[in-house]
Amino acid sequence: MEKLYCKGGGCTAKLGAGILSHILERLPKQNFDENLIIGFDAKDDAAVYKLTEDVAFVQTLDFFPPMVEDPYTFGQIAAANALSDIYAMGGEVKTALNIVCFPQNSDLNQLGEIMRGGLEKVKEAGGVLAGGHSIDDVDVKYGLSVTGVVNPKKIYSNNTGKPGDKLILTKKLGVGIICTAARIGETDEETLNEAIDSMKTLNKYACEISKKYNIHACTDITGFGFLGHLLEMMDNDKSCEIFASQIPVFEKAKALADEFLITAGGQRNRNHVGDNVEFDNIAFAMEEILFDPQTSGGLLLAVDKDEANLLVEELRKANMPAAIVGEIKEKENTTIKVVNK
Repeated sequence: MEKLYCKGGGCTAKLGAGILSHILERLPKQNFDENLIIGFDAKDDAAVYKLTEDVAFVQTLDFFPPMVEDPYTFGQIAAANALSDIYAMGGEVKTALNIVCFPQNSDLNQLGEIMRGGLEKVKEAGGVLAGGHSIDDVDVKYGLSVTGVVNPKKIYSNNTGKPGDKLILTKKLGVGIICTAARIGETDEETLNEAIDSMKTLNKYACEISKKYNIHACTDITGFGFLGHLLEMMDNDKSCEIFASQIPVFEKAKALADEFLITAGGQRNRNHVGDNVEFDNIAFAMEEILFDPQTSGGLLLAVDKDEANLLVEELRKANMPAAIVGEIKEKENTTIKVVNK
């Protein structure tokens, strides 16, 4: 079976945050619906629509071109990435639909392997693959439209953190840089496999553990990078301090960034977010990792400060490289300050 051709794959293929915001701001206002708890104007991870006092739908979709060469692995990663938004809202996965773009004159065994990888992750999530839609396209793209459920009183929003909250990250950063380097043969197989294992891991397990604690806000780190999604969490009314030395990072990603093996998506994120960030003697490589687009990245949780250490301990017992990476503060002149501690 042929390998998939990877060009700007994964969440590096996202439209830049600035472009997207400009488009969305120009759309006409919709009629008000009191049951739409979270829509696109909220800049959150998924839409939430209340059905009853105890049940709300969580809806999301995500798809992209390959970032790895093996079709089965690509399917797993793309599915894990799409499912992640349900967990970022504190929800449970129920159904999924395939989204497929594939050149029909290519090896259809590749498509079968992609979809097999996706199906396995939907099953692992406890959901049901209920159908999908496909089109003939010149390039391969795959993902899922996912529906989950959540109690409307227990939704995780991305912008409801409180000053004093500790920020906890559940996965390592740097997969965008590693995958980009792998496409041109500039990283080793062990490093790539470590990144792949992280991308294939569902955020289901971190979400389930987090529900035992007093979580005030949550997002997942994907195409806008750590700092882009963190900026959305601050929502113009809060600031935060980030502890660079505490952030879980793939060590090889630092070395690659030092050699300027970085992503175009990371530069778009820097252009969009950079004016809101102050770096206090932070190495260039670490800056790039913080802007790097992540595919199927971890959850970033804002948790009550008195519970943060206990949550990190439990996440680590479940083999997650979780760490307290910062804290939320009252609004200051600089929204995000990254310090060396």
